Amino acid sequence: MKFAYKFSNLLGAVYRQGNLNFSKDGNAVISPVGNRVSVFDLKNNTSETLPVSTTKNITCVGLSPDGNLAVVVDEDGAALLVSLITRAVLHHFHFHKPVNSIRFSPDGRKFVVTKDSVALMYHAPGKQREYNAFVLDKSYYGPYDETTCIDWTDDSKCFVVGSKDMSTWVFGAERWANLLYYSLGGHKDVIVGCFFEKNSLDLYTVSQDGTLCVWESDTELDGLILKKSQGEPKAQRKGGDEEEEEEEEMGDTTEGEVIRGKAGAPKEKEETKNVRFTQRSKHFFNKQGDFNNLTAAAYHKPSHILVTGFASGVFHLHELPEFNLIHSLSISDQRIASVAINGSGDWIGFGCSGKGQLLVWEWQSESYVFKQQGHFNNMASLAYSPDGQYVATGGDDGKVKVWNTNSGLCFVTFTEHTSSVTTVTFTSSGFVIVSASLDGTVRAFDLHRYRNFRTFTSPRPAQFSSLAVDVSGELVSAGAQDSFEIFLWSMQTGRLLEVLGGHEGPVSCLCFSPVQSILASASWDRTIRLWDMLDSWQVKETIPLTADGLSVTYRPDGQELAVATLNGEISFWDPHTATQTRSVDGRHDLETGRKETDKITAKQSAKGKSFTTLCYSADGESLLAGGQSKFVCIYNVKEQMLMKKFEISCNLSFDAMEEFLDRRKMTEFGSLALVDEGAGDGDGVNISLPGVRRGDMSSRHFKPEIRVSSLRFSPTGRSWAATTTEGLLVYSLDGSLVFDPYDLDLDVTPASIRKQLRLQEWASAIVLAFRLNEKALKQEVLETIPHTQIPVVCGSLPDIYVEKLLGFVAASLEKSGHLQFYMTWAQSLLMLHGQKLKNRSAAILPTLQALQKSIQRHFDNLSKLCDFNMYNIRYATALSKQRGVKRAAEEDVVKGEEEEEDKDEELSEEMSVASLEDADLIL
Repeated sequence: MKFAYKFSNLLGAVYRQGNLNFSKDGNAVISPVGNRVSVFDLKNNTSETLPVSTTKNITCVGLSPDGNLAVVVDEDGAALLVSLITRAVLHHFHFHKPVNSIRFSPDGRKFVVTKDSVALMYHAPGKQREYNAFVLDKSYYGPYDETTCIDWTDDSKCFVVGSKDMSTWVFGAERWANLLYYSLGGHKDVIVGCFFEKNSLDLYTVSQDGTLCVWESDTELDGLILKKSQGEPKAQRKGGDEEEEEEEEMGDTTEGEVIRGKAGAPKEKEETKNVRFTQRSKHFFNKQGDFNNLTAAAYHKPSHILVTGFASGVFHLHELPEFNLIHSLSISDQRIASVAINGSGDWIGFGCSGKGQLLVWEWQSESYVFKQQGHFNNMASLAYSPDGQYVATGGDDGKVKVWNTNSGLCFVTFTEHTSSVTTVTFTSSGFVIVSASLDGTVRAFDLHRYRNFRTFTSPRPAQFSSLAVDVSGELVSAGAQDSFEIFLWSMQTGRLLEVLGGHEGPVSCLCFSPVQSILASASWDRTIRLWDMLDSWQVKETIPLTADGLSVTYRPDGQELAVATLNGEISFWDPHTATQTRSVDGRHDLETGRKETDKITAKQSAKGKSFTTLCYSADGESLLAGGQSKFVCIYNVKEQMLMKKFEISCNLSFDAMEEFLDRRKMTEFGSLALVDEGAGDGDGVNISLPGVRRGDMSSRHFKPEIRVSSLRFSPTGRSWAATTTEGLLVYSLDGSLVFDPYDLDLDVTPASIRKQLRLQEWASAIVLAFRLNEKALKQEVLETIPHTQIPVVCGSLPDIYVEKLLGFVAASLEKSGHLQFYMTWAQSLLMLHGQKLKNRSAAILPTLQALQKSIQRHFDNLSKLCDFNMYNIRYATALSKQRGVKRAAEEDVVKGEEEEEDKDEELSEEMSVASLEDADLIL
């Protein structure tokens, strides 16, 4: 078992906070998700999470005009310079204070950052490699309160900054003689957006109370005059009522050149006339109710369209400067936190941080291009489909979502549950999802028609905390939290078959054996019971444990049982003899952190922590374990030792991330987090409710605690997933970087392999290539072999290389365009070595499932395409028949339609028979 798993994608969360950006071509949205950045490709309908993470949640992202670089800033002001081409971090920088917004100039040579009441202009990192990529050029002072938004003129000569003190400031990027700074008022609330008109100094400002001011400048951009450089710095003026116009601080180089603005316009020199702004008009938005603040705004300069988002989830489209309302729509019941428009102005992106929604709306056709939402509470559980193509998740928000592992997007959401979903699982067919919930129901969902086709309930209302479905998919069992009973239903009829009593505590976990009809149940009464489903549901065996049982799982071959208990141990049992074979003490491997509000140290609190979720790998050799900690541990079962620990998050915005609290936050009264700074009017420190297992349902806000609620290995063995406080994290094997020869010798070299290919010794070339185990070389060898020789080569391969070749074919089939070629390989291998492979089916099950997943995916794509083409051809032939034919009487038309229907039925029957034959051939 290889352990080179790397973080590959974050599912289940699409937007948290911060600003959205569109890529340069306008086909992708770049969205901050917690402390990571996700890129959603809207054309290909895929998502990707960059392998970059900050230490706290991201608040703003600045994108360079060429779309190659991004500056990502977190809550503390720590910035990363990220290349969007290589996905690598190029530079680390710290602004030391929270940053409100960041914008690159249109020519890409400068960027402005606003923090506190200052605007800082930096030289943008160039192509040459420099020691410090962030060189400060100028510091601009002027506003009295925090700055909120930035916009540049099209030629990068000036920029405008909005502030919370209700003023807007225009600054020159160079030292213009007639425009150094200019302050604009006119608003009664915080400035949300300020935008220049295209190729002009004319300006629009939007404030939080729903007011738009249109400002007209008396000078064009060409009329800006560069100031003559003076040899000596000016002496500072000390007049009583004279304004301090500007000053250049030569001594202090850390601030660069400093420009200090004052209220009112700067004094004019004799030879130059300063730029003046006049308010041309003032407009008010229809807010549709009180307390409905304007929260986000974006402006598309070429088409003069202003998009504004409100706290009620409504957005407006206006054409400026006439302020004509084009379009208004309510897209959410939460506040719109961010708005972005793509380069062409067709698509508008909206982010709602309350529910974690990300929407892309095409305003001309009035349709959604993209609509995704994660679970807005904790994720409770996950399950892989049998072919590893889909992942189902259940959350505390009562929703069951199904995600495609290839695209990383959710394609269906079931909302029938009215309370937290505790467990989800797939049946063996892969087309039915079963979920248990605290609302007292177990529901079965159909993935063909996307509907809830069965609802199972108990005679007395019970809260279901665990769930299992047997191998046949016929028996559904669920364990109750409050009545300590296990309920059994029939999937076919939906009737309750039996209520299994006997446990003296809540049933924490259920698991069916993969090879027999035996149900294992773990409970807080310190026992595991094995129930025989064939022998009138009697207890076959009762296994006593040393502590409360929290999780139980069968090995994929059904010959071993792993149990996690409350004392932090994982014990392994033989289910046939009910004897313990081995155990692992994993409490020290969990390494829990100390919460900010904890009175005791992490070392003391770790004594009460344990693993809450277990999962065997696809080959059964190792075990994944996770719990209330930021670590996921992989154990080797045979050696009973820890193989690797994965740190699932480094986000300090979560609680219990660090073992020791920051000494700077410790006072004589205890931790600063516990010190009540409220003025006695009820807004004290929010402490999460003690003893809450599945997230706090109260409305108070506090730091969420990091935990792993569920772990699952993909049936293909290439990846595993974990539901955490962050979302659904997927880790997969990155085979391209690992050199892992199988049976290396001195004569196994790329040169000798290519020599065998020239001599047309195909079988020996394959064996040598798999001994060296280089992916590119294996592909080269396989694709050099003529397709007519494939059955001959497959017949002469040694048995051990058959499995390796089958695994490689399954992996290649997923990405390669040579569909028939690799299908021929797979068919020949399975036909010639079928019996031997069947004898070892348990060991090679992950390979076969990977092969099935690849074939099924291609089959789905091709069948859709073929159906579409056939309907098009039929439509074209029908049209060609009608051309030149004069319309006959009404009855002739009716008769013709009936004949056409008969023909259609015959044709569709032929099609269905043909597609069935194709499916048989493929399988």
